[in-house]
Amino acid sequence: MTSDEATLRGALQAIAPGTALREGLDRIQRSHTGALIVMGMTPEIEAMCSGGFELDVEFSASALRELCKMDGAVILEADSWRIKRANVQLLPDPSIPTNESGMRHRTAQRTARQTGVPVLSLSASMRLISIYVGALHHSVDEPETLLSRANLAVDTLDRYSQRLDEVLQTLTILEMRDSATVRDVATVMQRMEMIRRITSEINGYLEELGSNGRLLALQVDDLVRGSASERALVLRDYIRHTSEIARAESHLSTLEGDKLVDLTAIANVLGLHVADMSDLDNAIQPRGIRALSMVPHLPWSIIKVIASEFTSLSELREASTEDLQRIEGIGPYRAGLIVENLERQQAMALSGIVGW
Repeated sequence: MTSDEATLRGALQAIAPGTALREGLDRIQRSHTGALIVMGMTPEIEAMCSGGFELDVEFSASALRELCKMDGAVILEADSWRIKRANVQLLPDPSIPTNESGMRHRTAQRTARQTGVPVLSLSASMRLISIYVGALHHSVDEPETLLSRANLAVDTLDRYSQRLDEVLQTLTILEMRDSATVRDVATVMQRMEMIRRITSEINGYLEELGSNGRLLALQVDDLVRGSASERALVLRDYIRHTSEIARAESHLSTLEGDKLVDLTAIANVLGLHVADMSDLDNAIQPRGIRALSMVPHLPWSIIKVIASEFTSLSELREASTEDLQRIEGIGPYRAGLIVENLERQQAMALSGIVGW
């Protein structure tokens, strides 16, 4: 995410329904007047101000609405939420290109491009809120429209989560049967990345919805709870060098849509060396990290030490309690717990049941 994108995201959160600024914007829209609002008082902004009034008063929705009855811009101090100036004429560099037609929107776009400060422009005729940050432009949709889009995205997330549960259970069973293939691993990572992208899109809607999206936020949290840790465990199971995990995560997140449906591309991002489709059916062994994470009360520090001592899950399952006790931090009780739990996992996998 670029700095401009982060600034735009913060501005969207500041004007989400339920905030004082959004209440002020709603009042302006109901009065059928336009507005030009700068969300930050910097030396560069101050240098392009002409005329107007210096106020330095505490922000309120009613004060914003009254001040916007005048034609000039209102400048806010975003950090302290104070109104610094009102009825100001902004004089940005006229050579800065703009694709807007209205005078208010042209000024807003040029000011944002020149300073990087978020600028809001409200159209009196179209009742439209526009945000400009640098070269970015975002039109704020009505809450009803955002809710409709968010609900559709949540329905999609629900279907993908169910499908992920299925392929993840299949992978778990195959791992315990020593039958997992590159295809199975790539399919799981494909579903996990799709869910991450859908969740990211929904979070964008929720930020704009503000207090109107609280129930949806609870639903999304329930659907994706634990998915991030599960994703990390799968990556650690099949990427041998931990230093490569961050690289794989980064590459997965930037895969184009046509590559995301290509299992060979995903497998190569994971470093599984797939040259053609037939290589997807090659057998592969996990390190056993995910299986160890299912052992109750086993600290992550111990899991990492055990995984460094054994090359694969099958080798780990063959280890006796005496073998495990040779590892620092593992006593008789903990060794017995690990062996017993791994045996239970394998027995349930062989019967086709995953419920540990």
